[in-house]
Amino acid sequence: MSIPELAQQIIANYSRHGWTLRRVLLRPQTRNELGGNFGDVEPNDSEIDALWFARPSSAGREAWELRLLAEYPYALFETFEADEGEEAREDARREMEHRMRDYAVGAHG
Repeated sequence: MSIPELAQQIIANYSRHGWTLRRVLLRPQTRNELGGNFGDVEPNDSEIDALWFARPSSAGREAWELRLLAEYPYALFETFEADEGEEAREDARREMEHRMRDYAVGAHG
């Protein structure tokens, strides 16, 4: 399956389950292959290819999932409290990106 087809399939699957694409992380060579076709979401340069999704969770919380853009399913999940500040959320998301990069480079790089 091509990278563009895979990205469309992953996004469609998450959308069916109530997730919204919030961020796109792409390596330069993948960005060239995919272009910028992610609607309102502008891809960010990264060492990995991954998609950030978010959706409301119980008790006013918000769930975020970082899905590796690969045929083998691998994702990291975090739920944020409603009163958790954006700085703390961003720190947690950066840590998830580091863990994802370690996994992608170490296990499959």
